[in-house]
Amino acid sequence: MDTEIELKFLLSDNEVPLVPGLLMQFAKTVNNKPTKQLQNAYFDTPERHLRKLDIGLRTRCCNDECEQTIKLAGEVVGGLHQRPEYNLPIEGGKPNIALFDASIWPTGMDMAFISANLQPIFSTNFTRRKWLIETENGSQLEVVLDKGEVTAGNQSEPISELEVELIEGDRSDVFAFAEHLISQLGVRLGLYSKAARGYRMADKKPLIANKALSFVPLSKRDTQEQALEESLGYAIRFVQKHEQCYFDEPKLKTLKRVLDGISLIRHIFWLFDEIVEKEATEHLRKELKWLLGELSWVENAMQLKTYTSKRHAYYKKINNAPELAQVITDLQDVQPSETDMQDLFHCARYNRLLLALTRFLLERTWRKTWNQKAAIAAEKPIVEVAAQLFERDWQQLKQMVLEDKSFNSNDYLQLKPHLENTMLNGNCLGSLFDKEDRRIFRTPWLDILYGVYELQTLSYLKQLCVGHGDEQLEEIQKWLEQKANFLVTAMEQSRVASLDNTPYWR
Repeated sequence: MDTEIELKFLLSDNEVPLVPGLLMQFAKTVNNKPTKQLQNAYFDTPERHLRKLDIGLRTRCCNDECEQTIKLAGEVVGGLHQRPEYNLPIEGGKPNIALFDASIWPTGMDMAFISANLQPIFSTNFTRRKWLIETENGSQLEVVLDKGEVTAGNQSEPISELEVELIEGDRSDVFAFAEHLISQLGVRLGLYSKAARGYRMADKKPLIANKALSFVPLSKRDTQEQALEESLGYAIRFVQKHEQCYFDEPKLKTLKRVLDGISLIRHIFWLFDEIVEKEATEHLRKELKWLLGELSWVENAMQLKTYTSKRHAYYKKINNAPELAQVITDLQDVQPSETDMQDLFHCARYNRLLLALTRFLLERTWRKTWNQKAAIAAEKPIVEVAAQLFERDWQQLKQMVLEDKSFNSNDYLQLKPHLENTMLNGNCLGSLFDKEDRRIFRTPWLDILYGVYELQTLSYLKQLCVGHGDEQLEEIQKWLEQKANFLVTAMEQSRVASLDNTPYWR
């Protein structure tokens, strides 16, 4: 068995010729391996039994020699792929999984049934160039460049990937070489394997953006440190997934999910401050702040697009005010373009941040600044930490939204940061408690938060109407104020009702 520890990068055709030169710049020695044309077929049952167990079965043929490979469930974080892998030679291109040691399979797996029902699902065919390099520190890395395509039925997608794997030595050299690549090429860290892409094509299930942040999957047996690792891994994958979704189909709501993921990462550093010292994340937080700034326009852009949609109730009113419609159009014209966003996701600073987050997680960098208090806190049961945190949040929130107090627009706008933090706490730790109780408790508060976002946009539209000296815009401003008041009335009803809900963590 080999356990892969490799970083995957996606690169464009015009960057491929630059790779050999970059290897020579970085490495102490470079050993070129023969170029190979690899023909690969991936097998599973019609019901996808292997896929459901996160097992990949592949045959690979080159120059009349074939082997079969099993890849078991592993972990992918920030482009770093770690999966147990088993390889055996076979005659021809048909797999025979009975040849593998029986101990590698998950308990309860029906080997006879799966073996009898295997069929080819998709193929990947590509040219592979390989180099073995030695670093100045004496580490040995394998660098692989694959160019070709993945095919399922009559569909195909290009493959253009560079993989860097540690063969021997210090893992930090993998990251050093990755830094070298990122600084010289417009590469992106790759989240999805060739197999994952092939399955999506074969099953006609394209990558779909989430409608919102979900809940980090945690166990009540987890310690606080394990919860930190799970939360940070989830958030990094969430960002990378929606980055890829944006390349597949550029949409504002997909960019909003990237923004949500970045916000969650920053929140995690605050949430786990018992075991993550501020100094350990200073540089990361600075870079996250930069990235949030690069995406700060997205929320307003989404609202403006919604309000100017013909399906929206406000469309007719706004469209009947040419001056306001023109101001909105002008604002939309200066928003970053799809190309601008793709350039952002290719830029060195963005990918260096993802790489640094990956390394922070993989190497548990937070431990370097631990004292005894932090080490003890790391072992606390997360379910106890979560209940105490939620209770503290709830008491603070109740003090801010007293039932006998009337709220106006400004009150709700000032409540936004606390509500957002409270909801993010739930995203990180809420899975530890009953799902239905959690939904009942959170839903009205989420409705209030969405109402705050709409109030924010109504306020923004009102500001656009100010200072033009136009009677029609003054009328629109009054109308927007009226809409805001109606919205606040509905939010007030939700607020009062929400205070009677039973907390789901008790």
